[in-house]
Amino acid sequence: MVERAKQFAPFAALRGYYDLIRERERVIVDKIEFPEDMTEIISRKLGQVEKGMMVEIIHYADGEYISTKGIVSEFDTIGHSLTIVKTKILFDDIFDIIGEEIGE
Repeated sequence: MVERAKQFAPFAALRGYYDLIRERERVIVDKIEFPEDMTEIISRKLGQVEKGMMVEIIHYADGEYISTKGIVSEFDTIGHSLTIVKTKILFDDIFDIIGEEIGE
């Protein structure tokens, strides 16, 4: 019975082909340089972030802006970074911080 089930398993003749296509479809964007007032807003929001808070961070990574949501597991003021679960985010890469406990 097990051998019979194998014949109906999906078959990928071109292993890695779909990953390559997905990578080619990705649009690379340049990192935005913020004006002074926007930098101050991000800095104020960072001052409100604490370890254990649930936040959503929009940040620059690998040529695109992505959103990472979760609990802040580490906040490193010396290394200028924070970690959401296992994703380390540099302060300079942050575009916005959203959270129930984060004010404008």
